[in-house]
Amino acid sequence: MNLTFEYGTRTIAFDYSYRKRKTLEIAVEPPDAIKVVAPTGTPEEIILKKVKSKAKWIVERLYFFKDMEYRKVDKEYVNGEAFLYLGRNYSLQIEVDSSLNETKVTLFRGKLTVQTPEKVEMVINKAIEEWYREKTLAKVMERLKYYQHYIDVKPTAIRVKDQQKRWASCTTKNELYFNWRCIMAPAPIFEYIVVHELCHLIHHNHSKEFWDMVGRILPDYERRKEWLKNYGIKLDL
Repeated sequence: MNLTFEYGTRTIAFDYSYRKRKTLEIAVEPPDAIKVVAPTGTPEEIILKKVKSKAKWIVERLYFFKDMEYRKVDKEYVNGEAFLYLGRNYSLQIEVDSSLNETKVTLFRGKLTVQTPEKVEMVINKAIEEWYREKTLAKVMERLKYYQHYIDVKPTAIRVKDQQKRWASCTTKNELYFNWRCIMAPAPIFEYIVVHELCHLIHHNHSKEFWDMVGRILPDYERRKEWLKNYGIKLDL
């Protein structure tokens, strides 16, 4: 369902849906999607009033994402190009060796080194993405083990996927899925993503009880959550 309203000279349109929850949630997703989730039965006029009260914030977020998209530079896969790993930039070093049978990626002496039989952008891109996937899974397993004593329930499966709109997810069968781009984030943000999904093994929602549990494990989770909301769009190839 869709509603619109005027803010200055701008028309703001947003989609809204209902769920069994106590509070109304507004999300601005890149590049320009505004989504609202309201408690079941909330009248349209109340939804509109609450969204209007956040109009200034909504417009600021829209401009932020527009600016981020404008400044985004596609990777060229050339020597010296920067690639993120746990919040730090590493310089790409491509080494062509025709005697190799496959392309290998390693993090060595402050460089992301790609050894490849031929310099083909698509091959290098695929190899780097696969490297990120392997590192994400290994780091997730490490942090899950570290935090497991907080949670009585264990995940039934842990997988790394290409999730365009989520950093991670937990299914009703307690399967945990993580976006391979997670490993680009700084370590504290990565840990927040892991803890967030661990807590979903107990609370399959975003209730007060859920956030209280996250807060007991990571008292500063709100700061980490805000970083991900503001800068997560930069974590990509």
